Amino acid sequence: EVQLVESGGGSVQPGGSLRLSCAASGVTISSYAMSWVRRAPGKGPEWVSGINSRGDTTTYTDSVKGRFTISRDNAKNTLYLQMNSQKPEDTAVYYCAKDQTPDVPADGVYEYDYWGQGTRVAVSS
Repeated sequence: EVQLVESGGGSVQPGGSLRLSCAASGVTISSYAMSWVRRAPGKGPEWVSGINSRGDTTTYTDSVKGRFTISRDNAKNTLYLQMNSQKPEDTAVYYCAKDQTPDVPADGVYEYDYWGQGTRVAVSS
């Protein structure tokens, strides 16, 4: 059974930092691109960041560029999202998602086949 389990969420003040992790089991993620997607309260899902299978290509939505860093440790079968200089608008449930291909898609259209259950991030003073 494939499982993606996020952790590391919590409450943080504006300007603070959190590091999310996504541990995979039942699948070796080293052959696949991975993403972080978030859903803010009352809103639809928003793609946040993606990384290719080797970890040498990353992409971000404009609102998090320069603040968030996606990375992966294929030896640990784990995906990460380092979130710095957080803003209240980063408040959301964050999900990791596994793509079906190794590469970050040029057209931005991912083909996810597995999702985690999400971890909640709240940014407020």
